[in-house]
Amino acid sequence: MRNKLDKLIVIILDGCRYDTAVAQLGFMNHLVEHQRASLLKVKSEMPSNSRPLYEVLMTGVPTYENGIYSNYHAQRSKERSMFELVKEAGGITGAAAYYWYSELYNQAPYNRLVDRIQHQEQRLIQHGIFYSEDTYPDSHLFADANHLVDHYQPDFLVVHSMNIDDVGHKFTAASREYAAAVNRADSLLTVYIPEWRQKGYQIVVTADHGMDENGLHGGSLTAHREVPFYLISEKRTQLRKENLPQLAVAPLFCWLTGIHPSEKMSSMEAFVGGEKQ
Repeated sequence: MRNKLDKLIVIILDGCRYDTAVAQLGFMNHLVEHQRASLLKVKSEMPSNSRPLYEVLMTGVPTYENGIYSNYHAQRSKERSMFELVKEAGGITGAAAYYWYSELYNQAPYNRLVDRIQHQEQRLIQHGIFYSEDTYPDSHLFADANHLVDHYQPDFLVVHSMNIDDVGHKFTAASREYAAAVNRADSLLTVYIPEWRQKGYQIVVTADHGMDENGLHGGSLTAHREVPFYLISEKRTQLRKENLPQLAVAPLFCWLTGIHPSEKMSSMEAFVGGEKQ
C-alpha cells in the first residue's frame, strides 16, 4: 500500500543568484511580504557548478565524498538520493529536468533517442520528462512538470529550469537579459504555484548556484554561492534560521516530506523546531 507523504515540489532555477531573485521575483517576494512564504539564503557548496550541486541538493553529501566533481562526471550517483528515500517510503517520484538528472539517478549515459520521456516504476525517478538543450523554453518545462502532476501525482517532484543559467553565460549577471530571464521565470511561477498549492503540494523555489558579472560560476565568489530558498509550506514557521548551508537542504526536504534522512545527511536540529535565531 502506498504511504501517505507530505507532497513536495522543488523548483530549481539554475543559475539564479540571491540578489537578483530578491530584485526580480516579484510574485515570490509578494508571498514573503504577506507571510505566505519564507525566504532563506543558501550558501552553495563548491565547486559551484551544476552537476555537482544537483548531487548535493538531492543527497546532502559534499562533493569530495560523492565523487561528482564537475559537469564532466557523467555517471550514476553512488549516494542515497531524495528519489531513493521517497521511493523506499512508498512514495512516487518525478522530475521535469535537464538530462543530467536522468544520468545521475536513472541511467548514464543519456540516450536522447529513448530517454527523453521515462515512466518506469523500478527507477529512482519513476516519472521523468528530460531535455538536453540549454535553450529548452522554461514555459515548456513547466508545462512538462504540470503534466506529471496531473497524470502521476508524484509525492516528490523536481522541476529544473535552465534558461536563467543559459542567458547568464551569454550576457552575464550584470545584463538586462539576465534580469529579464529571472523576471520571466517569476511570471511562470504565478501560473503554476497556485495550481500546485491547490493540489496539496508544498513548494520550494531555489537554485543550484549563482552567476557573476563575467557570465561565470564555479568558484567561491558571493555571486557564485549565494542563492535563494523560498518555502511555501505550513511547516515554514518552524524554521529557526534564515541562512542555510546547502548541505542542509536535502535533510530539509526529508523533513518537509516526512521521511527519514539518509545516514550521511546532516542533522536538522539546529534549523527547525523553535524560534528563529
